[in-house]
Amino acid sequence: MKPDKLRESITANDVAELAGVSRWTVNRAFKTDASISSESRRKVLEAANQLGYTPDLIAASLASDRSNLVSLLIDDFSNPHKLVMMERLTRILRHSGWGTLLVNTLDADDAALALVNARQHRVDAAVLIGSQFSESILAAAGGARQVKKLILFARYSADPGTISVCCDDEAAMESIADHVISRGYCRPVFVAGPQTQSAHVMRKETFLKRWQEARGEQVAFTVVETYDPQIAYRQVTRYLSGLNRSEWPDILVCENDALAMGAVDAIRYEFGLHVPDDIAVTGFDDTPVAANPNYRLTTYRQPITAMAEGLVGVLKGEYDADSLSHFVGRLVVRESA
Repeated sequence: MKPDKLRESITANDVAELAGVSRWTVNRAFKTDASISSESRRKVLEAANQLGYTPDLIAASLASDRSNLVSLLIDDFSNPHKLVMMERLTRILRHSGWGTLLVNTLDADDAALALVNARQHRVDAAVLIGSQFSESILAAAGGARQVKKLILFARYSADPGTISVCCDDEAAMESIADHVISRGYCRPVFVAGPQTQSAHVMRKETFLKRWQEARGEQVAFTVVETYDPQIAYRQVTRYLSGLNRSEWPDILVCENDALAMGAVDAIRYEFGLHVPDDIAVTGFDDTPVAANPNYRLTTYRQPITAMAEGLVGVLKGEYDADSLSHFVGRLVVRESA
């Protein structure tokens, strides 16, 4: 190649010339799902690296109607489980050939604007991770066809315009309820998060129903306004302070690990009690902090890797809609209950 050429914009034709292949082969070498020999791909990538060539993704998306970009909308970075999801999702998406656009959506207005932005970037899908995406936002996004695919991750919605990729929360919560019952606890209180129309409400309703069936008793519950351990700490403190000691629960069943962490700290530091000897605590999600010696939470581990791989299947158009909302994790029993 002439030296002057290196000062100009490098094209796929230049890569093809250096690699000794056709331009068609160059184009296919940069597509993860294209049929091409490993040797041909190696030649193309080596030539591209030597020349400093990168494909024009915008032009490619216009030509193929596929951008290989996914928008991730996350509404609660204070919840450690969201960070686990984000790490796992971005890693598996990257290995499968998709880049990600990460958006921190603080409220409903942010979510609506983020969906418009996703459409402008011609993303292959918008993946919503959070509890503040209301059913009205989902319906509006689906009805306006703002994105090609609208996917809820780790949450279920019956909205026909969305695809839900989530754990079977009903089966998961039943396993926690059965554990609580089998260990002989008698006075549970459910610590719930924001009351949205989602799998999170399903967890509370499932536990209350299971307990009613087994014991014939209703279960009291308290609501925490956000999935923040500090807010949970304050709410659990207020709730227990408003009860006579004879009315105190012997176990707090928390909607997720973030709430459980706040509950454990409140029991210890506000009331000087021990977990689980005085009050036991369960969580949900099995975040990395759940195994910390300070908490040792009994919790439920969601199969995040399998769910992320299922999401990739959705992007490829290779999925069974019914199975996407029934991923099965496992109960993890530790010292807290």
